Amino acid sequence: QVQLVESGGGLVQAGGSLRLACAASGRTITNYAVGWFRQAPGKEREFVGAIRWSGGSTRYTNSVKGRFIISRDDAKNTVYLQMDSLKPEDTAVYYCAADLVGGEGADEYDYWGQGTQVTVSS
Repeated sequence: QVQLVESGGGLVQAGGSLRLACAASGRTITNYAVGWFRQAPGKEREFVGAIRWSGGSTRYTNSVKGRFIISRDDAKNTVYLQMDSLKPEDTAVYYCAADLVGGEGADEYDYWGQGTQVTVSS
C-alpha cells in the first residue's frame, strides 16, 4: 500500500504562487508515476500533470504548461507541484495520485491522497 498526503493549499490572489507537496509513505515509489489532478465544484476531476519517478520525465495539461512545474525529492519521498501565475480558473481541490504505470486518466491510478483546496481570488 502507498499512502499519500497533500499539503500546501490555500487562498492566493490571481498572479500569485503556491507550492503543493505530496508526501508518500508505506512503500517506496521509485518505480511509480505520480500524477496531480484537480476537481472544481460541479466539474469532473481533470489531469494537471504527472512525473515518472524513474528518470523524472514530466507531462502537463495544456492549460498549465509554462505555469506549473512538477518535481520530486528522493530523500523526502515527496513530489511537488509549483504553481505560478495562478488564475481564478485554477481554483479546485488538488489531488495527487500514484500508480506503477499512471497516465492522464484518473482511473489509471490506484493510490490517492485526500486533496488540498486551492482558491485563487480575482
